[in-house]
Amino acid sequence: MPLLSSEINILEKVCHKASKIIIRDFGEIEKLQVSKKGPGDFVTKTDQKVEKVIIEELKKARPGFNVLAEEGGGGERVTTNERKSEYTWIIDPIDGTTNFLHGIPHFAISIGLLSKDE
Repeated sequence: MPLLSSEINILEKVCHKASKIIIRDFGEIEKLQVSKKGPGDFVTKTDQKVEKVIIEELKKARPGFNVLAEEGGGGERVTTNERKSEYTWIIDPIDGTTNFLHGIPHFAISIGLLSKDE
């Protein structure tokens, strides 16, 4: 499914807002609070803050769309049968958390839009 320009505009604005939080926290990495999700799998307060902002902004822009978020911050875990909409935002607020934690500037905000299982 090709993204429509309206969705691209939404994503650009959402990522710009979220990136400000990430950049600020990346500059103060020694102060970050980190939790362990599993072996070698970490989540930071930054992941949680950024995910919350992304979800809030996406829900404002497209209130009917489903949300599936990695950290579970307000996103609904939806199966194919539970979807309210044919569209689902899939969010990883900091894709590359390990790099982020180690001060390596190779990480990204990842957001996908699922439409009819595509």
